[in-house]
Amino acid sequence: MTETPIHDEVAATPFPTSGRAKGYEKRAVDVFLARAREVFESDDVGALRSSEVRAAAFPLVRGGYSVTAVDAALGRVEDAFAAREREHALSNLGARAWVAETRDTAQVVLDRLRRPRGARFERVGILHYGYRVDEVDVVADRVARYLAAGDPVTPEQVRSVAFRMQRGGYREAQVDAVLDSVVEVMLAIG
Repeated sequence: MTETPIHDEVAATPFPTSGRAKGYEKRAVDVFLARAREVFESDDVGALRSSEVRAAAFPLVRGGYSVTAVDAALGRVEDAFAAREREHALSNLGARAWVAETRDTAQVVLDRLRRPRGARFERVGILHYGYRVDEVDVVADRVARYLAAGDPVTPEQVRSVAFRMQRGGYREAQVDAVLDSVVEVMLAIG
């Protein structure tokens, strides 16, 4: 079993600081990464999942850790946990079941992304702000091409996508959930 070590990510702290700008609270990041390291080294596959690493959030404070540096490290930690989860699932479920499960998830996402432009996700009310529809649709088209034809897209590109806001835009939580599923599929297939 080959696992990607996360020791380097934890040992790399402290990260560069954000100076006068806001960054992630140092203690919160350090505590989370220490827990991640402890869980990873314990081989307890279910104690912390790659999806939990992806969902990690930290308070923003002046002089905290650089958001960009921490997010990049968290991406690598997530990759390590996903690789371990994939190996564990392959050994427990078998390759066919694992591939079928991943294929099913990919198909659900692809079906959503193949909806007509402007109607792929639920919209917020006209008085509320959501993600810009045109920007989300561009990303959705690119991800759909990845899922359908294998066009090149990396998990990091999906993780780092950011959308501007507009009144009546797409509901953020729904778009974020689909993008999280895309990352899960990408990590599942390695």
